[in-house]
Amino acid sequence: MKPAAVRPDDGPPAHPPGMMEPHRTGDAASRERHSTVTNDIDTVIFPPTSAPVPLAPESVSMSPAPADRSLAVAAPTFSLLDRDHSILSFNERVLDWAHRPEVPLIERLRYLCIVSSNLDEFFEVRAAPHLIAGNAGDHKGTYTVDSFEQLAEAAHKLVARQYALYNDELMPTFATHGIHIISHGERNPAQRKWVSEYFEREVRPLLIPVGLDPAHPFPQVANKSLNFIVRLGGKDAFGRENPIQIVKLPRVLPRLIKMPAKVSDGKTLFVALSSVVRAHLSSMFPGREVGDFSQFRVTRHSDLAVDEEDVKNLRTALRQGLQHRHYGQAVRLEVSASCAESLASFLLAQFNLPPGSLYRVHGPVNLARLTQLIDLIDEQQLRFPPYSASYPITLSPAQSFFERLQRSDVLIHQPFESFDGVLAFLREAVLDPQVLAIKQTIYRTGADSELMDLLREAVRRGKEVTVVVELKARFDEEANINWAEMLESIGAQVVYGVVGLKTHAKMLLVTRREGKQLRRYGHLSTGNYNPRTAKLYTDISHLTADPLLTADMEAVFVHLASQSRLPKLNRMWLAPFDLHKNLVAQIDALGLAASNGEPTRIVAKMNALTDEGLITALILAGQKGVKIDLIVRGACTLPAQVPGLTDNIRVRSVIGRFLEHSRVFYFRNGEDESLYLSSADWMNRNMMRRIELAWPVTDPSLRQRLIDECLVAYLHDGRDAWDLGGDGIYTRVDRDTNAGEEGASRAVEAHGAQTALMNRYASRGHHGDASSN
Repeated sequence: MKPAAVRPDDGPPAHPPGMMEPHRTGDAASRERHSTVTNDIDTVIFPPTSAPVPLAPESVSMSPAPADRSLAVAAPTFSLLDRDHSILSFNERVLDWAHRPEVPLIERLRYLCIVSSNLDEFFEVRAAPHLIAGNAGDHKGTYTVDSFEQLAEAAHKLVARQYALYNDELMPTFATHGIHIISHGERNPAQRKWVSEYFEREVRPLLIPVGLDPAHPFPQVANKSLNFIVRLGGKDAFGRENPIQIVKLPRVLPRLIKMPAKVSDGKTLFVALSSVVRAHLSSMFPGREVGDFSQFRVTRHSDLAVDEEDVKNLRTALRQGLQHRHYGQAVRLEVSASCAESLASFLLAQFNLPPGSLYRVHGPVNLARLTQLIDLIDEQQLRFPPYSASYPITLSPAQSFFERLQRSDVLIHQPFESFDGVLAFLREAVLDPQVLAIKQTIYRTGADSELMDLLREAVRRGKEVTVVVELKARFDEEANINWAEMLESIGAQVVYGVVGLKTHAKMLLVTRREGKQLRRYGHLSTGNYNPRTAKLYTDISHLTADPLLTADMEAVFVHLASQSRLPKLNRMWLAPFDLHKNLVAQIDALGLAASNGEPTRIVAKMNALTDEGLITALILAGQKGVKIDLIVRGACTLPAQVPGLTDNIRVRSVIGRFLEHSRVFYFRNGEDESLYLSSADWMNRNMMRRIELAWPVTDPSLRQRLIDECLVAYLHDGRDAWDLGGDGIYTRVDRDTNAGEEGASRAVEAHGAQTALMNRYASRGHHGDASSN
């Protein structure tokens, strides 16, 4: 393909009706009309604002260059950055938003809660191998005593920063707005009376303390549940001492309770459930003396492991596995900072955890549950201004999707444009009597989904509905099992993909009778079919009637349902078959071109980069002269900007109001360029153990739009971006990225890509059918 945009000296590009002009930033608009993505952003090194990402325990030798890499530069042995530490570093960048004074107060608390939720999942999924190695005293391999200790040290520092921010900044600032979470010692008599009545009415009937003795061993404590441990003096009703009692707090009880106006003295007051129970512990043990006590919470390994080769019914096996998820291996113990050493040691022994797995916290043991506070506060001025996504700008709500797609493809840039466009496409297909069949993949769609209701209606109307449901979508297994059973019960064809592989591809295919022929219409996406997360994640939806692309979609659906041999695809790359191979070949080809003096460029946007084969290919290509920019939101193990190794590779992470989720891969070789959208991150699991798609965007105007909005805007982000240095440290970019460019105004304010896109769509779009964020 020739470059999509004209060169700057050719004047501004022409745009079809309804298309937006290229992204503009102040006086530097011409820079964003370049025929390629520019690579001349000045790099400014700021003092480190997040911990360095340690190197992985093992050095990774670059594989010898094969025959088709005959011109490869001899590369030294290098060490990948450690993936788990990179994940923690990502959460440091998220936590930075909670520190920013210009961010509305409730949103700062929301970012704090997001970090806590992320850490929960990190421990549930990533911590167990390090813990097992630490307990076993292993000193060789990927997971060792050192890896456990280093990870524990990094996690402890991050948690300490969270609670320092919570106690020293956020809660005092909430207090200036008359919003308090008040402890027992701060309550006046009227408030204590109200709390006591609440405890007797709502809490006490649900609590059953368990005394530990030979007949009552330590109870099963569910993953992430709130509990109290209490040491009692005196003797029980049978004259025995049994001093340790465990009190489980049911999940049905709210963790924060808003006090009524009659006892709030004109303020907005809340009490924590843990504080309510703590104030009434003595009343729960009549005749006994309450000594030491503490709230505690245990996190357990929760990644379901099912041997698909050895089960007869995957759905049944997963449902059984879900019953045990809450009681997996303990990996983390959180207690109050004031917890007595004897109680902490007792709990560590019960859960078979070393001291490094103990987290003493100055506040609630589960900051993630403070999202309830966010929901209970009405003050809009403490939130982000409401954002209403525009209806997709190249669509008209009154126009038929089928007529529109017969003219050209359509892109929807979520959440700046509304997911309503995707729902409207499916809704028209369901209601259209000429539509004969609908096929769709489901990875995450949520427990309450209009999309699933539409599929159910399609079955009711007699259409052939085939749904590929991924039962193993982590933490969405139960919802997906329920949807699968519902669809099967009404006559839809439900398949679960390929044994041993997760189906992560996102596609929807509609087959319609038009005269004497059948025509296909498709939707492909970088994200999930989840209306809720579509308001929170950046993703690209691609609607098309391209016969080659929709034929590929049909072939993939047939392959997933029948597991027959996959035919050669026209345009798609499919993992685990050729996606990885084709990406490496594309990178290698650019390396060869650069060796021959051709101008070459790679810009790839993704959520994670950890695949060693792709990293090796990128490093070799960069050493041959390919200019490479990688926009990687989360974990990245490629050591960028290392002198003599990765001088030509830059890695940038952008953290904003929305979760960056789109995957966009751009390659330029001389005058030829190509751009692919994908469901896949550059991780080994995505390339080798999942069904993933990448597909080209061939329309020049749509390709240029993606370059402008998904790549250039992020490379020019001067507010929400972080650059990865050769020392493994991410430094926040806080500057005008156009400064120093000829003709650029130094007064141009540093912009964030997401803010610029919100402003762009707010001025261009119509909101009649928009979804409010």
